[in-house]
Amino acid sequence: MAYTQKFQALADAARASVEEVSAADVDALVHRGALLLDIRDREEHDVDAIPGSLHVSRGKLEMDIEGRVPDLSALILCYCNANNRGALSAKTLQDMGYSHAKFIGGGLRAYRALSAR
Repeated sequence: MAYTQKFQALADAARASVEEVSAADVDALVHRGALLLDIRDREEHDVDAIPGSLHVSRGKLEMDIEGRVPDLSALILCYCNANNRGALSAKTLQDMGYSHAKFIGGGLRAYRALSAR
């Protein structure tokens, strides 16, 4: 998908300022208590999602997250299909005080590619 230069610059800045978690590490982190946050649109989530994911779409993240995840110290792994929306969401969460918000590098695609091996 082709993105505008401004959008991509914003997403790149977010990726540079938040920690990326490898898709290979997701299951172990979840086993230790990490929360998976699918920030894609409802239609995307309904088609496929990482099991156990909480869904809060990117468009409603700032409005809904505090009611869904009140613990600002929770380890939150944001994901989209690839990187951009996940990184933007993790950055937003950090700006809101969620000190352990990260994003899954490669998103759902990378996670699914591991299970396809």
